Amino acid sequence: MKNLRLKSARAAKDLSQDELAKLCGVSRQTMSAIEKGDYNPTINLCISICKALDKTLDDLFWEEE
Repeated sequence: MKNLRLKSARAAKDLSQDELAKLCGVSRQTMSAIEKGDYNPTINLCISICKALDKTLDDLFWEEE
């Protein structure tokens, strides 16, 4: 399932996938895979992404039913 909330939050901060990836210590390909829903990040990576985007885990990663 695509993570459109992550993509939207990244765009709102005017960050490219590469810029966000560098802030989080991963590759651009990893960030792309997370946004596409092809990769489930570790909790530590989720927290790092949330901190970089000033969002909570619920904001970006909680799947609504």
